[in-house]
Amino acid sequence: MASKSDYFGLPYIVSVILAIIPVTAWVCGFITRFADGKIVAGIIRLIFGFTIVWILDLILMIVSKHILRILPV
Repeated sequence: MASKSDYFGLPYIVSVILAIIPVTAWVCGFITRFADGKIVAGIIRLIFGFTIVWILDLILMIVSKHILRILPV
């Protein structure tokens, strides 16, 4: 069984592919954060999704198999 990753429990390789595509990374990123109850992080993702947050998510997804986890509120 494949290991699960951050985007909706999808396999790692699917999550990496979704993280590479800017639009899907943006949509999956803010939906994932809102689903985790991280409203502030979701709003930050909506506003700054196509900038450094996307690059950080992509790097962290490849290296640590998890997207950026900030602001636990």
